[in-house]
Amino acid sequence: MAGTKNRVEDPYERLANAIILQAVTDYRAALKQIRRNPKNQEAIDEAMRVESFFRSGWYSQLTAVDGEYLIRRLQDEVRE
Repeated sequence: MAGTKNRVEDPYERLANAIILQAVTDYRAALKQIRRNPKNQEAIDEAMRVESFFRSGWYSQLTAVDGEYLIRRLQDEVRE
């Protein structure tokens, strides 16, 4: 397939994926901290920052994955 570029090898795509994966990791960690200590203001603030990112225009430029869907999935995962 000459002329087609593997999307996985695209450095911009890799960077976008890395940014999103880091946000997912941070959000999951914050939710777990909140579950252990619901009054942990630092964890609550972090979760709110990441949710804001998932709802941002920048996030929607990085991926086609719906931010609200991702938030719900991660909350469900931590709740289990």
